[in-house]
Amino acid sequence: HSHTSCICSFLLDQYFASAASPFSSSNGSYEWQSEVLGLLVWTLIAGTEYFLYPAFGWVMFVAVFYWVLTVFFLIIYMTMTYTRIPQVPWTMVGLCFNGSAFVLYLIAAIVDASSVTKDLDNHNYNSWAASSFFAFVVTSCYAGNTYFSFISWRSRTLQ
Repeated sequence: HSHTSCICSFLLDQYFASAASPFSSSNGSYEWQSEVLGLLVWTLIAGTEYFLYPAFGWVMFVAVFYWVLTVFFLIIYMTMTYTRIPQVPWTMVGLCFNGSAFVLYLIAAIVDASSVTKDLDNHNYNSWAASSFFAFVVTSCYAGNTYFSFISWRSRTLQ
């Protein structure tokens, strides 16, 4: 785990981890972190006049889209619904989801950071700068998720 992992997410990861879970690994804390920090990204932007600048609209789309999907997958994980639907290749689903989230969040974070300037709107500068920082942190969480999803997928396909 990274140094940014909190005790609470570690305990939740240990509590929900099971050998049968396609989501089990040390990526559970990254799931919780990406959920909380992703919420921060889009709420920081939503509190501004982002709709005047198309770049921030793209960042909002990516942040809200992946936040909702992450909530969906967390509910599937916490309720162990994946055990009732064995036909779905959950490790592949997790790998594709996390890989796409990493790539699109990286693009959104770069767009967010390159769009932040005091020249546009001094009033919203701090919120946009903070959202840019947290977008890169969420990107790193999804990168960690992608890595652990790849390891899980690889171990299941080699069996």
